[in-house]
Amino acid sequence: MKTKKTYRFIISGGGTGGHIYPAVAIANELKSRFPKAKFLFVGAKDRMEMEKVPQAGYKIKGLWISGLQRSLNLKNLMFPFKLASSLLKSIGIIREFKPDVAIGTGGYASAPLLRVASNKKIPCVLQEQNSHAGITNKWLAGKASKICVAYDGMEAFFPSEKIIQTGNPVRQDLLEIDSKREEAQQFFNLDPKKKTVLVLGGSLGARKINELINFSLGMFLKHNIQVIWQCGKLYQDTYSNKSSGLIQVHPFLNRMDLAYAASDFIISRAGALSVSEVCIVGKPVIFIPSPNVAEDHQTKNALALSSKNAAILLKESDADANFEKTFLHVFNNENLQETLSKNIKALAKPNATKEIVDEIQKLLI
Repeated sequence: MKTKKTYRFIISGGGTGGHIYPAVAIANELKSRFPKAKFLFVGAKDRMEMEKVPQAGYKIKGLWISGLQRSLNLKNLMFPFKLASSLLKSIGIIREFKPDVAIGTGGYASAPLLRVASNKKIPCVLQEQNSHAGITNKWLAGKASKICVAYDGMEAFFPSEKIIQTGNPVRQDLLEIDSKREEAQQFFNLDPKKKTVLVLGGSLGARKINELINFSLGMFLKHNIQVIWQCGKLYQDTYSNKSSGLIQVHPFLNRMDLAYAASDFIISRAGALSVSEVCIVGKPVIFIPSPNVAEDHQTKNALALSSKNAAILLKESDADANFEKTFLHVFNNENLQETLSKNIKALAKPNATKEIVDEIQKLLI
């Protein structure tokens, strides 16, 4: 696009890493195409985006907004006031920043900002990570210009003429992990002759997965399996003393590319970002979805893969009784490992970020 105009992009999405990291990936790709562009992120005050976005090198403004609680809760009484406050602040932000395009990656902070932007006739692009659309994106879809999705069947939630199937943005350092195997084994001080399982529960951690791994340490030791266990910062004090020999406990993994490269098997929650990453990585995976998320979307994400024989789905309610049996079934079956790897790799969309930005670029006037 030959132009000297300095484009201005406003991006909103947050609450979890699954909304924040795609937003940052989109911004980085836009910045590579338009080095002089101006960027502003908008998030929810006191949520992790207020820390993570500045770490990525972008400015962010916070709104006084939170989601509706699914149970009767006093916090819900504050919601109308928070929404009104956030809409007013969004009007000021849009008026001052004057964006060319507004981009929403989900999470309640994007609702007031994208609604104001669309009312001001600013082109809006939504990015929906999950197989079951979130409330915010469903609410915004009517006035969106384009909606970039990762799964089939999203016509159930959005106008079909607006949907572009791109996949989810992932960390670019995951695209060539096969070449990092030796580096990864040295980084984690692993024995190349032994199999390694990577356990992921998200940045905060997953209580049930941590309990399962803790209970199953004897199984891993018996079968001489190395474990890279990301327990989450909420559980650091509970499990850090479990590190010894074959077992490594990490509250957080700063080099996810090397963690994936070092692993032979993955045990993970089924958030949209995790699912997209393991598709790129192409390792056998057992998903244990969290049942405590809106619309049970993690189970639906995992089902989208397990129904294609690309992953194993183990429901949390069945995990106590079946985890060790399920893991050993995969561990002892090389044909199954190869099938899972081949099928999950076929679902990967490594060019998702570029394709999303292609759609954004089409809207620039």
